[in-house]
Amino acid sequence: MDKTSETLSRYVTSLRYADLSPRTAQEAKRHLIDSLGCAMGGYSSEPAAIARRVAPAWSGAPSARLLGDGRPTTPEAAAFANSVMIRFLDANDTYIARGSGHPSDMLGALLAAAELGGVSGKDLVLATVAGYEVFGALADQVPLRDRGWDQGVFVAPASAAGAGLLLGLSAVQMADAIAIAATANVATRQTRAGELAMWKGCATAAAAKAGLFAAQLAKAGMTGPTAAFEGRHGLCEQVTGPFEIGALGGRGRPFAIERTNFKFFAAEYHAQAPLAMALALRGKVRTEEIEAIEVQIYAMAYSEIGSEPAKWDPRTRETADHSLPYMLAVALRDGRITPASFEPQRYLDPSLRPLMNRIRVAESQEFTRRFPQELGSQIEVVTRSGQRFTTRAEYPKGHARNPMTDDDVETKFRDLSLDVLGAEQVNAALQALWHLDEAPRTRVVLDALTLSPDAKRP
Repeated sequence: MDKTSETLSRYVTSLRYADLSPRTAQEAKRHLIDSLGCAMGGYSSEPAAIARRVAPAWSGAPSARLLGDGRPTTPEAAAFANSVMIRFLDANDTYIARGSGHPSDMLGALLAAAELGGVSGKDLVLATVAGYEVFGALADQVPLRDRGWDQGVFVAPASAAGAGLLLGLSAVQMADAIAIAATANVATRQTRAGELAMWKGCATAAAAKAGLFAAQLAKAGMTGPTAAFEGRHGLCEQVTGPFEIGALGGRGRPFAIERTNFKFFAAEYHAQAPLAMALALRGKVRTEEIEAIEVQIYAMAYSEIGSEPAKWDPRTRETADHSLPYMLAVALRDGRITPASFEPQRYLDPSLRPLMNRIRVAESQEFTRRFPQELGSQIEVVTRSGQRFTTRAEYPKGHARNPMTDDDVETKFRDLSLDVLGAEQVNAALQALWHLDEAPRTRVVLDALTLSPDAKRP
């Protein structure tokens, strides 16, 4: 195997729960709670319903269950459908370095692998840390979006690593799984350009499913490409450019999961600081008095949510949650941003367009230079009377340097899950998840998030 495959496989297979500090284990539970709350919030969405319809009924072994539904299906179908639920609201966590993406997109695969392996809660916590570490190791070195590739290039091998750990792969098998996942799952970034479709929230679910399948193949004896990263026509030559894996977490070094950011608002990550500032400014000026709103932001945010014409006239939910003009306008008008802000009746509302058209978004060279160490954003509101209100931020609530508390994480879970689970089951789910590391089997997670038959939705 080439150096990258070997480095990652030896690291993952040598990692032990004892290597995790109490803080790291707690952080893993926090990210699991946050992600599963997002899944419950996305349970009734059309993409999630489609994924569950496609998932075959399965009474044989091996199998894994669908979140919410509780129905057993193939492990691959469960990995895909459960990651679609986690991803739909665009409220799950975000890792930002040279590359970026949503490491929690892999958790559908890890939940399926945990059921297959019949493992403990500690095992799932460890695999979550390991999967995030592989994602972070790649994202720290590779600016995928600059080359037009999508974050599934990170998610697939990270999913293979986390799932492989739960399935008990040896170091050689793990290298095969990572190599298969990396070679076979190179996705283009068209998924996130222009007007966005349902696939925006499903692309990395497909990568997670593929990572799980790669781990299953490797466990059964399938060998992978011997130079998936550094060889002729490998990822370095074709996709990423040359890179070397840096220092990995453990032995006093923080883990990638500890650098992964939560979203305080159920909205695209780079909009988090502008939304907080807009809501703060709302108390100083009425929307009908606004003549113009000037937004300064770093290059990645400008490209992602503020640079394309489609973002000033969103026609799909996926475009709306990647439209900074829309999100600012609806936050200023409604005084909040919630999953309901992205319903068709809201983003298609013509009365929002005049305010959106008074919003200008531009890249700040200063903020771009400081990114990703800082996530600088500035909003200036000019009123019809000539008053100016300006506010600036570097780290949004939920950023690793401005963290959400455990209570914040729990409140978000409750807000996203209550309509689906009901108050009693929300309490039971949180109890199970906060004590996951004490559970002899991870099935408690699926049990806690399975609806009663009369409560099930499409």
